[in-house]
Amino acid sequence: MVFSGIVEEMGTVEAMREVDAMTLWDGSVGSGWVLTVRASIVNDAESCYIGASIAVNGTCLTVTRFVAGVDFDVGISPETLRCTNLGALASGEKINLERSLPASARNSGHFVQGHVDATGTILRKWREGDSLWIRIALPPRLLAYVVPKGYIAVDGTSLTVCDVKSESYTAKAGDDTDDSGPWFTLMLIQHTQQCIIMPHKEDGAAVNLEVDVLSKYAERASLRLESRLAEHERRLAVIEGSTPTGLSSFQSVGYGVAFAAGVLATALVLLRRREK
Repeated sequence: MVFSGIVEEMGTVEAMREVDAMTLWDGSVGSGWVLTVRASIVNDAESCYIGASIAVNGTCLTVTRFVAGVDFDVGISPETLRCTNLGALASGEKINLERSLPASARNSGHFVQGHVDATGTILRKWREGDSLWIRIALPPRLLAYVVPKGYIAVDGTSLTVCDVKSESYTAKAGDDTDDSGPWFTLMLIQHTQQCIIMPHKEDGAAVNLEVDVLSKYAERASLRLESRLAEHERRLAVIEGSTPTGLSSFQSVGYGVAFAAGVLATALVLLRRREK
C-alpha cells in the first residue's frame, strides 16, 4: 500500500480531540486522540471503508468512522504526534488528503509511504513569474537523502527538489538571504499552488517531510557491499605488506592478482543478487 503524493483534495479539520475511554484489545480502556475531517472525495461511498488508509498531510492514518461525502475519523498514536505536525492542527484548518493507491493505478508522483521522517520548517517564500519558490529547513540527519532533482514529499505532496544547501549554491532570482543550516528549495507551478496547503502557510510553519524511500533501501544495500569490500581491501593490504619468506616477487604479484580477482567476483555476485 502506497500513496502517490498527488493530493486529491484539501479537507478541513472539524475537531482534534482526546478520547478518555477507548476500548483496547483486552477489554481495558485508555485515552487516545481522534481527528475528525470534513471531506467529500477521499471518503466517498465507493472507495472508503472502516480500516481504509488515508494520507493526512502525508501521514498514513486509518479510518475508524465515516459518513460518505461528509466527514471521517482517524485515530492518531502518540508516536505519530511526536513525528508529525498533526498535533498542532486546529479546527477549521485546511489539510492535504489522498487515498491509498490501488495496485493497478497510475502513479503520477512517486512512491510515498505516508511514514513521515520528521518535520521541517518553512524559511521563506518568494515568487518568480507565476511560480512560487519555497525554502524549507530540515534535520541534518535527512540531508543525505535529499538531492537536487530528486523526490521529496512535503505534507504529503510529491515535489521535486530544486536546490540543496551546499557550498556551490547560487542564489536564485528574488532570493537575497543566505539562511543558515541545512535546507532545500522547491518550486510550485500555478496549478499546484491551487491544490495544496503549503502556499497558505506562514514562514516558520512546520511541514511533514518524507524522503524518497528508495534512497533508504539503496543506502542499506550498499552498506553491506561496502563492508565486504573494506574487508577485502584490508586483507589485500596485509598480503601486499607482508610477503611470506621464500616467495619471489613474481609469486607475490600472482597472489595479489588472484586476490583482486576474488574481490571483483564477489562484488559482481552481490550486484547480481541485488538486481534480482
